[in-house]
Amino acid sequence: MISFLVVDDEPLIRMSLTKKIEECSATAAVVGTAADGLEALAWLEGHYADVCVTDVRMPNMDGLKLIGRMKELYPWMTSIVVSSYEDFGYVQQSLRLGVIDYVLKPVDTDDLKLVLDKTISELRQSRDLRASRLMVNHLPQSKGMIDRWSEQMRSLQTEQNPLLVVDTLEMLEEAAGNHYYLLPHLAVQWLRAMNESLAQGSVTSIQGEDAAIELADLVREDARRYYRLSAVHRLETGARALAEFMLAQRNKQGTRMISLVKSYIHDRYADRITLQEVADAVSMSRTYLASLFKQETGMTILHYIVTVRMEEAKRLLVTSPLKVYEVAARVGYEDSIHFSKLFKEQYGLNPLEYKKRLGG
Repeated sequence: MISFLVVDDEPLIRMSLTKKIEECSATAAVVGTAADGLEALAWLEGHYADVCVTDVRMPNMDGLKLIGRMKELYPWMTSIVVSSYEDFGYVQQSLRLGVIDYVLKPVDTDDLKLVLDKTISELRQSRDLRASRLMVNHLPQSKGMIDRWSEQMRSLQTEQNPLLVVDTLEMLEEAAGNHYYLLPHLAVQWLRAMNESLAQGSVTSIQGEDAAIELADLVREDARRYYRLSAVHRLETGARALAEFMLAQRNKQGTRMISLVKSYIHDRYADRITLQEVADAVSMSRTYLASLFKQETGMTILHYIVTVRMEEAKRLLVTSPLKVYEVAARVGYEDSIHFSKLFKEQYGLNPLEYKKRLGG
């Protein structure tokens, strides 16, 4: 959300602008109004806004003086000027003060939407850039937090994510200092860095949009609280996306490993194969491979070896003149009695019965 302060000496215009601003942009919230520059500055002493939409001609303090004071006191703010055509000279002066754009009275909704879209886009870009620079400076001091994210995402310890997010928020608040409006942008920069470190690819969902629209009312209560919750929202979403990505990568790697194991077994089923030999062939620990294979296939590696051998034995019994003991030797069994026992457990018939019934 981008928060707006509306300043105009005419109450009806203030009300109209407030309504139009919030109708024109789902990410804009009018958090305050004032009748002139002095009232606006008094409001800003106790409140926060990103953008000031101000008339130029007002009593007590006009829009130009207000913009000049805000530039000194609240340099993160930007302004949009609302002016009548006959006051266009004021608009030109305001542009020299760094005003982002202007709209003419009576305010046309389409014109206002264009200006708001431009303002919000430029504001986000400038804050992203500033947050990026802060993050570059802060990352060398963040190795411990980087290691925590890496460990938790790789181990998929998602139950610890809430504590990880809270601790990360504290770190980002330290980096942001008094510029708490940068917190959501810093959260995105942090997630981009974690994405680069962990995923080494594109996890678009971690970048996300601003925090959920239902948080808009919080801007009216406490801007700092809003930006903290916005950052938390992004960190939680990003952590979840990274964990899902790492799980998918693990599953993908697991599928590839299982395929390698199966190929190894199909190539060597006639030899004596041990679990350790298979594990060495795919560069994995025996314990982890056994667990992964059972998880992916529903059977142990030794059971799979027997299954492959029995499938080949069944083929040989039907298509070749080999005797049972010869088939047993071809599929890796020196003991034909043991082979016959395993075959019957698998198919319900001993090898000779199977050969007679199917091989003719």
